[in-house]
Amino acid sequence: METKNVDILGIPVTSIDHYTLKNNLISHIENSEKSFVVTANPEIVMTAKKNNSYMSAILSASYITADGIGIVKASRILNNPLPERVAGYDLMIDFIRVSQEYSYKIFLLGAKPEVITQTVRNLEKYYPNLHIAGYHDGYFNIHDEEETTLIVERIRALEPDLVFVGLGVPRQEEWVAENYHRFDKGVFLCVGGSFDVLAGVTKRAPISWQNCNLEWLYRLLQQPARWRRMISLPQFALSVLKEKVRMRK
Repeated sequence: METKNVDILGIPVTSIDHYTLKNNLISHIENSEKSFVVTANPEIVMTAKKNNSYMSAILSASYITADGIGIVKASRILNNPLPERVAGYDLMIDFIRVSQEYSYKIFLLGAKPEVITQTVRNLEKYYPNLHIAGYHDGYFNIHDEEETTLIVERIRALEPDLVFVGLGVPRQEEWVAENYHRFDKGVFLCVGGSFDVLAGVTKRAPISWQNCNLEWLYRLLQQPARWRRMISLPQFALSVLKEKVRMRK
């Protein structure tokens, strides 16, 4: 399962395609091994560049995938192309189906109480044979030892094969990094706002928008309050171009 990495502004993004990563993670599950998957986009890269502790959390991951066409394009500009985009949402949906087929147990962590509850209802409706071991909303202090320990111990007791962590950036990566050592098994996949999509609170961009690499714009039109987060996109592009110039010297 050896993989190579592509350096994107100091982040070692795993050079891997969706199919290969899926098979690797299935192998980890079958062997009762742990794995930590970060799905990186330009926002995550820029946040890590500004925050050393968050950078450490990212670097502790087993796999850092190119979730975001910006990461893939950056790899091409830097002459070390990644094979394809590996989106966290797509990976999560794929593993929901895999879990139903192979009877893997899943745990969902994140979102508002009403959102995570509706997510579970929808999953039970559309995937009736899916084994949802448990779930917990994301409204807790990830740095509160007592609160976090209660959640960790509950997850440990349920022994899920996969834990989907949707606490948002940077909380989800920090939570996994800080507590990963407490677990003996399980694939931990950071999925951002995916529970909102599963619950029907927000919609994912249509395929036509995705194919035109405009998923970010679709999300912005749905949630105008995200504009501050979108500032990271031009910052990321400028940083990549500066790196390209530096490499030529």
